[in-house]
Amino acid sequence: MFAPSGSRSSRVAAPDRHRNDTVNSAHPDPAFPSLHGRPPYGWVNDPNGCSFVNGRYHLFFQYNPDAPVHGEIKWGHVSSVDLLDWRPHPIALVNRPGELDQRGCWSGSVTDDAGVPTAVYSAVADESYRSVVLLARSDRDMLRWHQDREPAAGVPDDPAISHARDPFLFEADGRRYAVQGAGHTHGSPRILVYGCDDLSSWTELGTLLSGDDPIAAEAAPANIWECPNLLPLGDRWVLIVSLWRHADRLAGVSYLIGDLDIGSDGPRFTPVSGGELDRGPCFYAPQILRHDGRILLWAWSWEHGRTPEDIAAAGWAGALTFCRELSLLGDALVSRPVPELAGLRREALQIAADQPFTATAYDIELHPGARQATLWLVDGGDEQLVAEVDLAPSPVVQPRILVDGSMIEAFDGTATAYTTRAYPTMTSRWLLRLAQPAPISAWRLGLQ
Repeated sequence: MFAPSGSRSSRVAAPDRHRNDTVNSAHPDPAFPSLHGRPPYGWVNDPNGCSFVNGRYHLFFQYNPDAPVHGEIKWGHVSSVDLLDWRPHPIALVNRPGELDQRGCWSGSVTDDAGVPTAVYSAVADESYRSVVLLARSDRDMLRWHQDREPAAGVPDDPAISHARDPFLFEADGRRYAVQGAGHTHGSPRILVYGCDDLSSWTELGTLLSGDDPIAAEAAPANIWECPNLLPLGDRWVLIVSLWRHADRLAGVSYLIGDLDIGSDGPRFTPVSGGELDRGPCFYAPQILRHDGRILLWAWSWEHGRTPEDIAAAGWAGALTFCRELSLLGDALVSRPVPELAGLRREALQIAADQPFTATAYDIELHPGARQATLWLVDGGDEQLVAEVDLAPSPVVQPRILVDGSMIEAFDGTATAYTTRAYPTMTSRWLLRLAQPAPISAWRLGLQ
């Protein structure tokens, strides 16, 4: 997924080992997404344990603080009171030599278990990458964690399952359940379901959904479904899955809308429709947070079009998206930026179509009358097409482009978004082109 794509990239100074690890400090790399709440150096992937405790939003994420590569994975941790300004915290979960998580603390979720914030996560012990579920419990500040040594759930015995991981908790009919993504590298995907009223001892309840279902097979084709999220929304249930395929590995994110039935053998999910959650090339492993009547979501955006050499020189890789809010419109799952992001808007940014401009982070609202908008990164005589946004004539959401360093998140007015990456240098400028003349509103983005 980090193979060069042919687009330009630039080398930046290697990071100082005696660095300032505050989240929003100035960064030497102009491509660094300073407003997205990630540490200034190291590797970041899947959001984990998205939660709201003691008046703060907490985000955890897979993290290697020592190098911009996937290895020695821990859980990094940031929090915010407003979804804008993210405070860094010490590493939450660590991979422990000689324990079941010695090769990594991989994806999982956090629940409030009778007043005790508790993480359930995939623990990887060796190079087989077969995982068990471990628990970790914290104080209410989410700062001091105790990781268990014995698994709450083990590796499935079914030979048709080569991988099962990424536990996610949900409640239905007064009971607590968990799902895990599963499948076989050369077979078909499935979602496993467990009873876990007692978090320390899970009961296997079979398959919630398999790739044999025709709607799931069409909307979410994969060998392994990863990072499942299952939630009630309106009068339906929504299942979100990330698609791992043997041919092209991380192959996007799909949603399935349907019904959840709970029988004597446990929950079973029947989809009635499905689609893409994000059409871009850099969106994977989302996790939702249900809070205060809203469904919030973050996802991992990996590097795309930057060489391994430039990633190593920059000293960082991966980011989480801006927070989005989900809603249901008929049989479509709608994704839009949370309203709080307007709080990042500073002074108005004067943008004219076909006129290059300079900005580190900015927010553009587009008028549907433009029909199409294209965003370009310009350096000297070189123009790189970053995003092509075909604007819906009757938008469901406000058409919009959010840019922060190399992070580009576009909303064309339809239910889905488009997440991609582009890498500005010290001499880069941006360029917006419209298919038809139309009003443009834009702002620079930053913290107070």
